Amino acid sequence: MENNLINTFEAISESDFDVLQQNTDKYVETAQNVKLYVKDYGKGKPVILIHGWPLSNEMWEYQIQFLVQNNFRVIAYDRRGFGKSSQPWDGYDYDTLTDDLSEIINQLQLENVTLVGFSMGGGEVVRYFSRHNGKGVTKAALISSIIPFLLKTDDNPDGHPREKSEITAAAIKEDRIGFVDNFGKTFFGINIINKPLSTPLLEYYRMLCSFASPRATLKCAESFSNTDFRDELHTIKVPTLIIHGDDDKIVPIGLTSQKASESIKNNTYIVYEGAPHGLFYTERERLNEDLLDFLNS
Repeated sequence: MENNLINTFEAISESDFDVLQQNTDKYVETAQNVKLYVKDYGKGKPVILIHGWPLSNEMWEYQIQFLVQNNFRVIAYDRRGFGKSSQPWDGYDYDTLTDDLSEIINQLQLENVTLVGFSMGGGEVVRYFSRHNGKGVTKAALISSIIPFLLKTDDNPDGHPREKSEITAAAIKEDRIGFVDNFGKTFFGINIINKPLSTPLLEYYRMLCSFASPRATLKCAESFSNTDFRDELHTIKVPTLIIHGDDDKIVPIGLTSQKASESIKNNTYIVYEGAPHGLFYTERERLNEDLLDFLNS
């Protein structure tokens, strides 16, 4: 037993051990009776990673390790209602979610921040600029993001019909875990020919989704499906990285990142050919390098 423990510690590189030592998991109280679970790793310029729906901060596993080892301070938190954070009944509109983000930035006294929002998390990134004037933020990244507007309307004819959201809500209410199981396969582009991740890993991501409160799952789906950010994109006045897969069946690129790239002035737009929505895993090495290049630019 003792020898096994010694061998285990010897197998951990010095840099990996430093990462473990620097980990300061904490809770940040952002509103009355609302505490968000926050991971705070490393030293250097801060990067805040905002997870997608209905996942939690653990989705960033492969990015956290990489960025910390490249001398960045990485903050990854669970949105209210998800992961280990409080699960209040209300507060799943983007104003409130972005106020939560603002509290994390203020209470951790962060400056020169890069915000990275995946999928639904792109909404908090944009709303932080329009609602909080981008205080303390010098760069932004939108990854597989829902920005700028998903809903079909007269002036957004290519959007998703409202009936699609209603069908999704009904499926979640009927069998939330069954919905998540099917959703995950589309999320990662799994089909008969393509299996980019193992069955155990897919089940792990399903488990992360299951930790979200049913109420938060439903209300956040309403928020990212119906919130129109088109008139807010001009408030983003910092360098912005936009990355999206052109085989994304969850958030179609033509409806989202393509339009965002046309409206955000100072942006770098990168299309991952053949990539699905969950490219934080399927294209993790390329994504990590693109993030690093952007952070160091």
